[in-house]
Amino acid sequence: MNRWIFLFLLPIAVAGCATVPKPLAVGAFAEVTPSAAQNVNFEGQRVRWGGSIAGTETGKNETCFEIVSHPLDSIARPLDTDMTWGRFIACAPDFYDPEVYAKGREVTVIGNIQGATVRKLGEYEYRYPQINAETVYLWPKLIPYSYYGSRYPYYNDYYGSYWYNNPWGPWNGRFGSPYW
Repeated sequence: MNRWIFLFLLPIAVAGCATVPKPLAVGAFAEVTPSAAQNVNFEGQRVRWGGSIAGTETGKNETCFEIVSHPLDSIARPLDTDMTWGRFIACAPDFYDPEVYAKGREVTVIGNIQGATVRKLGEYEYRYPQINAETVYLWPKLIPYSYYGSRYPYYNDYYGSYWYNNPWGPWNGRFGSPYW
């Protein structure tokens, strides 16, 4: 009986091990979204926002990122979703290489809201909340798991290489799919 309880609680315990990376776990943050900060003055509020990079501009003493915001998950990583709270600008001291901090990469930023700035987004005049970033955390790229090059991503090489690539196998392409 104890073994069954252990097997039931093990996945819950393992899931609880996911923690916020140390650079993103420091401090308290205001519950303000970028869309709320577009038109209301939240200047000076400390926030933790994240999303995907839309552009990176390097300056003489700082680097500014245009970020399409997304809600953060339990470890402060931007969710891979179409839901967005608008865009924001995050400027950080020092140089951040635009080839590394490239368009589409996920970041989480901590900093204080410095007001809003108006820039063109295409032909549209867009009001960007701007933050003075103290932390810019670049998330590692998520690499899809390929089952060793199999044609069918949910099969491993044992079945893929024999049953699907073997000219004498039952599903060699001549008889159609195994999923009639």
